[in-house]
Amino acid sequence: MEEDPSAGFEKLTFLIGTENFPRETFVNLCLLYLKYEYYDFAADLLAENTEMTYKYMEQTTYAFIENKIVQQTAPEEAFKNFDVLAGTLIEQLRRLVKEVQENRRSQKDEQVKKKVQEYDATLEKYVPVLMAQANIYWLQENYAAVEKIFRKSVEFCNDNEIWKLNVAHVLFMQDNKYREAIGFYEPIVKKHEDNLLSVSPIVLANLCVSFIMTSQNEEAEELMRKIEREEDKLPFETPEKKVFHLCIVNLVIGTLYCAKNNYEFGISRVMKSLEPYQKKLGTDTWFYTKRCFLSLFENMARHSVIIRDQVLMEMLHFLSHCESWGRDVKANFVSPLTNKPIHAGKNTVAYEARYLKTLLLDLLKLDG
Repeated sequence: MEEDPSAGFEKLTFLIGTENFPRETFVNLCLLYLKYEYYDFAADLLAENTEMTYKYMEQTTYAFIENKIVQQTAPEEAFKNFDVLAGTLIEQLRRLVKEVQENRRSQKDEQVKKKVQEYDATLEKYVPVLMAQANIYWLQENYAAVEKIFRKSVEFCNDNEIWKLNVAHVLFMQDNKYREAIGFYEPIVKKHEDNLLSVSPIVLANLCVSFIMTSQNEEAEELMRKIEREEDKLPFETPEKKVFHLCIVNLVIGTLYCAKNNYEFGISRVMKSLEPYQKKLGTDTWFYTKRCFLSLFENMARHSVIIRDQVLMEMLHFLSHCESWGRDVKANFVSPLTNKPIHAGKNTVAYEARYLKTLLLDLLKLDG
């Protein structure tokens, strides 16, 4: 699915039309529709296969999928439904904790093992419900409410990696809680200190930004040096592999400075991060890059920012390099089941870089 989602959807759709297909196929297809935000397809699949729904899907899973579909048109109703579902699962978790303790006191080791397994399975059901509930407030950018939801679940999720990562993200997004975010990001990074490239680039980037925003620049620089050393080893081990970790860290730092209207430093950092272009120019890295350029262009058009001529010339040269090296690099990820595919010639970094260069030249003419 990760390499070719379109083919994956075709295979799963074909499978559920055959006799004796694996029972998890139906559930997996529904969940994948949610993952790729094809909520109408998920709703149609449930409506057209009510017998399969009752036969192959647990009640908790069905309620989760149904609420995600409802969320698209009635987020308040979905939140209440998720709250009820979460409450039911919390009751089960508390009951299982009590049963584990009772069996331990009675030294019933087999029962303890069984109840612990039941607890873990119930927790696996609870965490996605919790995240879906928090996602409703996240989409509204009500990060304080998201944090409140996570704090209420600390009793059960304190050791859950997904929970800790999402707590870190929501603290990071609140601007005034960078120090608290470090408390969650840093253990995740230290846990993988021997293989930093196995950590998500955005986690490394957010930790570096949090260090910078709390005046811990030396810690940020040390982390970036470690990432650079690991990336330097890769050409010898896997020469064909592209890695964007340090690049994305620098892009996020550059984006931070652009957001604070320090465009000259921010844009310069963004441009430097994509060198060498043949190794660092990719769909993800181009996404961050063009956002910074478009933000700058908007402020230039409003005459709310002045950029030195030297930096403007560097920007033109940079966009020319992106045009040269970006002919075979996709500018945007294409949704696997889209009815409106992007024209192949327009969905390249080269095309968008050329367009941005034209916009910049037009802005310079206006200023001239």
